[in-house]
Amino acid sequence: QVQLTESGGGVVQSGGSLRLSCSASTGRISLRLMGWYRQAPGAQRELVATMPIRGDSNYADSVKGRFTISRDKTYTTVYLQMNSLKPEDTGVYYCHVRDWLGNAHWGQGTQVTVSS
Repeated sequence: QVQLTESGGGVVQSGGSLRLSCSASTGRISLRLMGWYRQAPGAQRELVATMPIRGDSNYADSVKGRFTISRDKTYTTVYLQMNSLKPEDTGVYYCHVRDWLGNAHWGQGTQVTVSS
């Protein structure tokens, strides 16, 4: 069973920064993708950034140049550094991982609020 623990959300003024972390407890399950999605009030959940164990990271156009996804060497913790935050970045941010069996796992979500 994969368990994800997120931290780092909060309230920040426009132009500020936050860093999200997600630690994965995977047992013997290996992961092939880690990333972040977000959901604004009244909107659908959308991709923010993903990082495969091999290959290039992928970013939503709206966050390119402002957000950076990274991970630790063991590939059990993924980070999202968010700079130059805008009010439209407000939402619940969910950690998302996918294992080598193709199963998707989600964290409980962490709230990010950017005030103007």
